[in-house]
Amino acid sequence: MATWEDVEEIALALPEVAEEPTYGNRGWKVRKKLFVWERPLRTTEIEQLGDAAPPADTAILGVCVPDEEAKQALLGSEPEIYFTTPHFDGHLSVLVLLDRIPRKDLEEAIVEAWLSRAPERVAASWSTSRNPPPGR
Repeated sequence: MATWEDVEEIALALPEVAEEPTYGNRGWKVRKKLFVWERPLRTTEIEQLGDAAPPADTAILGVCVPDEEAKQALLGSEPEIYFTTPHFDGHLSVLVLLDRIPRKDLEEAIVEAWLSRAPERVAASWSTSRNPPPGR
């Protein structure tokens, strides 16, 4: 079970990330671009989801995704972890149930979100430092 502390630790370990509130909730940005955020459901979303809505006290994380294909892949592959609401139709993001995602998968989701929003040079430099070319 992942926690907000896990989200904070993973997000702040990435280059040029700052935690900044967004709509009264926690959010993490890379160069002022939001890539992961705390996202409680709104009343209308709970009504739209009906029986599929998680309990009101469930920790929900919003994460950016690189494209619609990635969004649909996450939603289709693990609907017990990833979901969306009509509010996010047309937006490159998904919602994550923190109490159901393993930390390793959470880290992957946060890194992918960061890569989708970070400036190309920052992302390329970080990727190279983690995976240096052969012979280095």
